[in-house]
Amino acid sequence: MRGVSQSDCYVTLWLPTASTEKIQTKTIKNCKDPVWNETFYYRIQSQVKNVLELGVYDEDDVTQDDHFFTVYFDVAKIPLGERVLMYFKSDPKREEELEVEFRLENISGPSETIMTNGVLVVTFVFCDVSCLHVSSTHNSGGARETVSCFTSRKVCCLEVQVDEKKRKLSRKDISLTVKGSYEETQDLTLASDPIIRSSCPTKFHYVKYKQPALDVVLPKKKPYYSFHTCSYNTKADSPNVALNSLPIGEKVTIAEDKKFDLSVKAEDCSEDLDVRLGFDLSTEEQDFLCKRRKYVAAALKKVLQLEEDLQDDEIPVVAIMTTGGGMRSLTTTYGSLLGLEKLNVIDCATYLTGLSGTTWAMANLYRDADWSQKDLDGKINEARKHVTKSKMGSFSTERMKYYNKQLCQRKQEGHKTSFIDLWGLIVEYLLHDGKDSHKLSDQRQAVNQGQNPLPIYVAINVKDNYSTLDFKEWVEFTPYEVGLMKYGAFIRSEDFGSEFFMGRLMKRLPESRICYLEGMWSSLFSLNLLYIWNLSHTSEDFWHKWTRDRVNDIEEESVLPMRPHEQKTQLFTPAGPLSRALRTAITDRISVAQYHSFLKGLQLHNDYLENDKFCRWKDTVLDTSPNQLTETADYLSLVDTGFFINTSCPPLLRPERKVDVILHLNYSAGSQILPLDQSSKYYAEQGIPFPKVVLSEEERKSLKECYLFEDAETAGTPILLFFPLVNDTYQSYKAPGVMRCSSEMEEGKVDLTSRFSPYSTYSVTYKEKDYDQLVKLTEYNILNNKHLILQALRTAVERKRRHKK
Repeated sequence: MRGVSQSDCYVTLWLPTASTEKIQTKTIKNCKDPVWNETFYYRIQSQVKNVLELGVYDEDDVTQDDHFFTVYFDVAKIPLGERVLMYFKSDPKREEELEVEFRLENISGPSETIMTNGVLVVTFVFCDVSCLHVSSTHNSGGARETVSCFTSRKVCCLEVQVDEKKRKLSRKDISLTVKGSYEETQDLTLASDPIIRSSCPTKFHYVKYKQPALDVVLPKKKPYYSFHTCSYNTKADSPNVALNSLPIGEKVTIAEDKKFDLSVKAEDCSEDLDVRLGFDLSTEEQDFLCKRRKYVAAALKKVLQLEEDLQDDEIPVVAIMTTGGGMRSLTTTYGSLLGLEKLNVIDCATYLTGLSGTTWAMANLYRDADWSQKDLDGKINEARKHVTKSKMGSFSTERMKYYNKQLCQRKQEGHKTSFIDLWGLIVEYLLHDGKDSHKLSDQRQAVNQGQNPLPIYVAINVKDNYSTLDFKEWVEFTPYEVGLMKYGAFIRSEDFGSEFFMGRLMKRLPESRICYLEGMWSSLFSLNLLYIWNLSHTSEDFWHKWTRDRVNDIEEESVLPMRPHEQKTQLFTPAGPLSRALRTAITDRISVAQYHSFLKGLQLHNDYLENDKFCRWKDTVLDTSPNQLTETADYLSLVDTGFFINTSCPPLLRPERKVDVILHLNYSAGSQILPLDQSSKYYAEQGIPFPKVVLSEEERKSLKECYLFEDAETAGTPILLFFPLVNDTYQSYKAPGVMRCSSEMEEGKVDLTSRFSPYSTYSVTYKEKDYDQLVKLTEYNILNNKHLILQALRTAVERKRRHKK
């Protein structure tokens, strides 16, 4: 390290894909040109994206050590078998640079079996991998300190058991730790029932490649213990067991005492995964599509008055897409679906998507296995009862006791609770008479014969200290699966919230009742100051200038060939305390729904940034920082999609779903065209086929009830029918083609936009008149544009037929 003022410098090395430990050099005291001459070894898998973080610090005995900078270096840059000296400049003006020597060597061994979808990687068995030598040095001479990390990537299970020699033991605990394991630390109590303990030993699940060790802390007040003087132990008073040296399947005693023996046994874990890695649709959804086609084909033949039956490859995929808005969107969803039902268009649809308040309506509908085959008037009347009832009872003493009991039970089950869960219980009261035991997986009964469109609920995964413009990841929920679209990782819906490690289900938690999901899908309380700022500003440039991480690409003074999958070397310079405090204040969310991440322990493929599926949704500032992406987090932090864009469309734009027509039902407050403009801009930036929205300024000022947008030139672009929430011809017509008489004109005055409108997003109670008017308005807007709906469906069928030829 050269060019630093007199400091007590040391360097940290962090390669999370190879080790759980952040290691560091010795500290060079009072030196502006420190030389460490230390070498560190990592065993790496070349198909994993390995980014080494080299941090430079100034040691301080009184205050926290000063963090000068960190270099993010992609190990894939190092040619195999060569010694490369790199110079990382932190500040060209001050001529500060860190000199590091790298050498990459092949290590012979059995071939490795990996499972990957091109983005995420799971490794199964010992492999032919590489050894990375990292030398923090200023010159080529000098002695070097070595740290070895030679391990396999297979997932193993360690069983730890106490065999008691005497029945009467005082209550004492043994602390067991395996760093980097799923369990991390567990306490074993000697006074527990030995019969139960022998049948249920303490278990740790770990991966071999991180050189795991079992650290044992024995009771402080103890008689004489004797330990085996073998390679398993490093300390006589506190055993440290190198797990990779244990023979698989054999029981080994690591500590002996007059009263008990402590033994361990390592076993290989099953290679079966509980996380589905792949971008294709699930088997269950593909089976649903086959069954749904017969309903869609029959409905299209009837609606379009076709003479012949449609062949399978002539049937377009139609989707109904709703947007959020609290009780307003719940009410309008019922009205729109009522209009579509009267046109027989619901049976033409394959998918129905929603977010925020529209998920409340969807969840209610899918309690009934045959809802779309029945008259919706009953559902609408039931919803009216709850929308118009007094909500004061939601805060009664009896209800608060119920909330507390339910949250305590949820916490005991292993879920991480927050205010969002309380909001979910309040939603349950707002929409139901009593406890609602319905779960997302129960909705399979409503689609098992293809009798209804497949529901898709949408949320986004966010990260602390980042706005949704900087970091968000689309998450979709169906009765079959929950998945992160960008990573191509999915789990069964009943396993959502359970604990996973390396793609395996470790601890199954009871499936959340759907009211908790409804609370998360409509989490109004996840806002922050930056979101409020963005409501009146179109740019975050001001905040980025003062609060965003200072990460810049840097040039290395070494001639290395640049390959497409390699990342540029980046320099991170920490912000000052004032900037950090400001960033925390403006990005901190009031409350976020957190669920155990099913990506925990998985790793990114070396070529993940070149994967087309990943790039489709690559839109965050951390996408080129693999060590900080979601697979390294313990929890998913999920919020309402409306905190980014008020849309539930992204799951429909997965190319695997091949959606041909989208009925975009907009229920936003304020500007009706803004969410569509935001969506169009976003899809264009992502390179996702989507029709261009072309409207004149005059049209934007006075929107009509429906617009049809299409792009016949770009393959894969769906036809879009956009229904803004407006009160246009409904003021003069009570039904399509039926004028209002003078006494009926008052019913056509539905106030959607004024400050006195009863349909505020934050209003949870409507008058019966207001509820009925909103249902009738949205029903009318659908019926009055039957011609455009039929035009879109007919065009989609014609496209499919032309494509056959």
